[in-house]
Amino acid sequence: MESILLSINPNDPLWIAIAFVFGLLVRMTGLPPLIGFLLAGFMLHALGAEADGFLNTIADLGITLLLFSIGLKLKLQALARAEVWGVASIHMVTVTVLFTALVMLFTQLGLPLFVDLDLQTSLLIGFVLSFSSTVFAIKILDELGAMGSHHGQVAIGVLVIQDIAAVVFLAVSVGKIPSVWAISLLLLIPLRHFLHKVLDKSGHGELLVLFGIVLALGGADIFELVGMKGDVGALIFGMLLASHSKANELAKALLSFKDLFLVGFFLSIGMTALPGWNELLVALVFIIFLPLKVALYYGLFNAFFLRASTSWRTSSNLANYSEFGLIVGALATSSGWLPKEWLAVFAIALSLSFILTSPLITIRDTLYRDLRATLKNFERKERIPGEEDLHLPGVEVIVFGMGRMGTAVYNAIENDFRGRLVGVEIDEEKVLGHQQANRNVVSGDATNPDFWTRAPALIQGLKWVFLTLPAHNANLAAARRLKEMGYTGNIAATAKYHDEEEQLKKIGVDCSFNIYTEAGVGFANDIKNRIEPAEDGRIKT
Repeated sequence: MESILLSINPNDPLWIAIAFVFGLLVRMTGLPPLIGFLLAGFMLHALGAEADGFLNTIADLGITLLLFSIGLKLKLQALARAEVWGVASIHMVTVTVLFTALVMLFTQLGLPLFVDLDLQTSLLIGFVLSFSSTVFAIKILDELGAMGSHHGQVAIGVLVIQDIAAVVFLAVSVGKIPSVWAISLLLLIPLRHFLHKVLDKSGHGELLVLFGIVLALGGADIFELVGMKGDVGALIFGMLLASHSKANELAKALLSFKDLFLVGFFLSIGMTALPGWNELLVALVFIIFLPLKVALYYGLFNAFFLRASTSWRTSSNLANYSEFGLIVGALATSSGWLPKEWLAVFAIALSLSFILTSPLITIRDTLYRDLRATLKNFERKERIPGEEDLHLPGVEVIVFGMGRMGTAVYNAIENDFRGRLVGVEIDEEKVLGHQQANRNVVSGDATNPDFWTRAPALIQGLKWVFLTLPAHNANLAAARRLKEMGYTGNIAATAKYHDEEEQLKKIGVDCSFNIYTEAGVGFANDIKNRIEPAEDGRIKT
């Protein structure tokens, strides 16, 4: 039996191994591994290597799964909010125009790489630089446990609008004329009910993953068959499942596969062109203008009635260039609209923006406190829902994070602190569910520096604070915020590992609850209470 490796170029496993080494080294510095994949590609290109069919195939698979995953998160009601579509569209147009003007200026000056660029090409470069990174933002929000937070949801909504614009560009740029059979795609609307039922039956393991891959690749092929861009098909098929309760689970199940295949994309991008001094200098110029792009985000979010702190956090989530820009740039270079050197420029600008943004995320709250007086000057008096002031008199106990653990804590102590207990949850949909269940739950983020300004008298009467946030870093940040504000009451927090418990104790948390250890103890106690010795010596339940 022939080895499957015989169908792969013998160099491919070596190149992927090199990408792993570079990715691991970069990750050890706290930066996203994709920077290492790009660096590996640059090094391989310098050694004379070129991307082959295998790398290009897995790169295409990665992009298809990325678009399908975006479709799974595409809830139209979230995109309809003014602070999402308004900011995304105004920002994209403004940044595209500004960078286009900058490129045209450099063209007139006759600078290297800018010679002979026309208005259409300049617009394309500006369009590429207008995107922010979806991969980076989702990674950061997931690590902070802030996917359901207001600033997280707004940031994701803006990114989805940008991604849709990129997909439309990819579809139009190919110049395909759909066949008459394209009208049959309308049958997908009633078909989604069948797909939902299949998803229900797919369980939570390998069938779920396989179902997602089949839909992503099959959707792309169906659209190609009727003369439309396959990327659009992957996005549309993801949207068909977006309203299903298991859509988020499916997106998480596909995450590792998508990231694995995207290794091929970033590696092949790096192998396309070796950056020289000119490419590096141009990329540095674009990095210099990155703060302007972030400042525009901040100003627009404030203009759409977000608090200064929310605008600051949302803008920092978007403070980079995008891998989608690389996808658009790759199409532009392969179509002959841009020289290959520009793909190296985009790759360097992306990498440098990640290098700068990663440490910014860790200190952004500290920076906000230092700059709060200045940043507050841009804040408007009006508030959108979720940003309004909170009136919570007489509260003695507060539970941050109303997931399963937080809800259990709330229910356990509700009778003892009736009228003096409040739950705080960053996921607005969960807040509505708790309120419908007659729980006193409000929308808020314990790690947000401005949460306590929404309810300035809240901390004065507090006796207990329970931190049951899903991410350990979020629990740490919330505990530090309480201590910085001079809170002297009791703090209890959940943890998953022993080292996390030690970190919580070091910053002054009074008691921690290891959910893995205590779950086993709770299970044993529950079984003990349920069994009774029978007369014949057996145990009956």
